Amino acid sequence: MISIMQEQAPQALNSQLRPETWDEYIGQQSIKDNLHILLTAAQNRGQQPEHLLFYGPPGLGKTTLSYLIAKEIGRNIKTTSGPAIEKVGDLASILTNLSEGDVLFIDEIHRLNKNIEEVLYPAMESGFLDIIIGKGPSARTIQLDLPPFTLIAATTKIAMLSAPLRSRFSGGTFKLEFYTNEEMETIIHQSAAKLGIRIDTDAAREIAIRSRYTPRTANYFLKRVRDFADVHNKAINKDTVLESLSLIGVDEIGLHQNDRDILNTIIDKFNGGPVGLRTLAIATHEEKDTLESVVEPYLVQLGLVELTSRGRVATEKAYAHLGKK
Repeated sequence: MISIMQEQAPQALNSQLRPETWDEYIGQQSIKDNLHILLTAAQNRGQQPEHLLFYGPPGLGKTTLSYLIAKEIGRNIKTTSGPAIEKVGDLASILTNLSEGDVLFIDEIHRLNKNIEEVLYPAMESGFLDIIIGKGPSARTIQLDLPPFTLIAATTKIAMLSAPLRSRFSGGTFKLEFYTNEEMETIIHQSAAKLGIRIDTDAAREIAIRSRYTPRTANYFLKRVRDFADVHNKAINKDTVLESLSLIGVDEIGLHQNDRDILNTIIDKFNGGPVGLRTLAIATHEEKDTLESVVEPYLVQLGLVELTSRGRVATEKAYAHLGKK
């Protein structure tokens, strides 16, 4: 039977599993070293840390880094996202409600409206907000002073950020890399301890291999394995992991059914490729953004797909994995 060491309160599990200290945050060592220098230097000078930009595929820990930074400097963090800021007034409301020293985290900042970007520039650079009231000849500009704050932004598509916006992140731009299988195992054991689950080494290793080098995916798999073991009154061992992940369609290298469908589409409908992103999206009934940001990075990382100037091509490794000639 699954062993529960303590009763779990009904709360958002993703927040519960988020690392609360730098030691708990596994991996991304180069970024952590650079942030330590930047934050320590700012604190020693009694200054506000400079604005930071994190980019990389979803689920690698960009939001977690932002929370750790706010905790490190002892300030509150306000969170929002690019799509949520629809009007200049939305941004003005957020910025004017910040307290001195606060951290503002904007996720998916590449989806900010360009007009809003223009208002954000002086706020980041000079600490004031220009608001235009009225239209035409009677329009006038009001300048509001803002308290010192640190903007931390995250994006999965850094190429979509304008050059002027990227240049405003004077603290640095950091790319989060995929994790190693060893780091994934450590994260799984750490999350299991927080959930009150006993899991053996082989089981953690099997989850790690299938977790797409991504902590968010590993935690999702761990929770599904826990549910399966709980319902079927089993211990969490290698066999339980294989059985439960097979049930949700995850194979031995972490591919889901829709990953296999995409590979099959490239091979069967387009003779292995090349095929353009738009055509592939139509053929698989997937959004282009989903293919480009979520599916393709892992397929490319595994060497199952090559991105060429003419489109996507399935590799020999993809044929072998699917048992095709």
